Amino acid sequence: MELRTTFSIEPSARKITYNDPVMFIGSCFATSIGNQLELGRMPVMINPAGTVYNPVSVCNTIDMITSRKKYESGNLYKYGDTWISFDHYTDFSSSSSEEILNKINSNSEEALKFLSGARFLFVTFGTARVFRWTESGKIVSNCHKIPAVRFTHELLSPDDITSLWNDQLDKLKSLFPDLKVVLTISPVRHWKDGAHGNQVSKSVLFLAVEKLLEHPSKPAYFPAYELVMDDLRDYRFYDYDMLHVSDLAVDYIWEAFSCCYFDKATVNLWKEVAGIIKAVSHRIQTDNKVQIRKFAESILSRIDLITEKYPFVNLAKERNYFLGLLKSHKTSRNK
Repeated sequence: MELRTTFSIEPSARKITYNDPVMFIGSCFATSIGNQLELGRMPVMINPAGTVYNPVSVCNTIDMITSRKKYESGNLYKYGDTWISFDHYTDFSSSSSEEILNKINSNSEEALKFLSGARFLFVTFGTARVFRWTESGKIVSNCHKIPAVRFTHELLSPDDITSLWNDQLDKLKSLFPDLKVVLTISPVRHWKDGAHGNQVSKSVLFLAVEKLLEHPSKPAYFPAYELVMDDLRDYRFYDYDMLHVSDLAVDYIWEAFSCCYFDKATVNLWKEVAGIIKAVSHRIQTDNKVQIRKFAESILSRIDLITEKYPFVNLAKERNYFLGLLKSHKTSRNK
């Protein structure tokens, strides 16, 4: 008896390898998948301006990077004792305007350098609803906990999004001809909009993405939303807030993602590297120095094999950790 509605995902003809830098921009779901590449020490950059949720803010983030925009004090807003940028996440906030400007501008420079060599750009839209700052009319990426009365709340139309993003895809194709853009819709629900409001918002995104897939640059689509809503379909795959997906669901989507975009060699290398990195946080449940040394030596041997065969995989931090473990658990015979 089949108790789930599953579906197949056509493997991508263009694969991601350890030689292909990948950028993720969008909602917190983009961060979850990007973190998986990071775990395997693959070349990845995740949300250089912090988490962004709506298509306008994602577009603005890309424009900020590609236009080499330099932020000055006039681009910031002081709320209480904190300087903020309406184009950035709360991580880019500080009591020092100089500190936040340095962080914003250095991140943008690094992002442009990375994007210039990137092979893939994954864009995740979370909501079609936007907040507009009443003082300027600007659509913001984050409200920074400023009272809602100082913003207007709007729902974008599919045409709003397709018009904006057709232009963006044109620019990306012109600037980075080899860049492959992949669109996704976040399965995370925006419950503040209400059950019906969330569904309306997601529907707008789907209609817009469907039109964008007709763009001459041939962007692709990865069905992250469908994997959760139509395949898993169970609250046990959600986190405690019942809105964000659980680690188990992320692992499930990651497996589908890797099957779609990785070849067998990349999958095997990722698993080996991720295993070594996870071993650093492994809780050692013995005081036996011999066993601890054997564990450390085993991991070091695996690190040596990887770095010899794949010198582009940087495991220096992990090597130093296990060398330190060996040193701190010398047996009396080795003293």
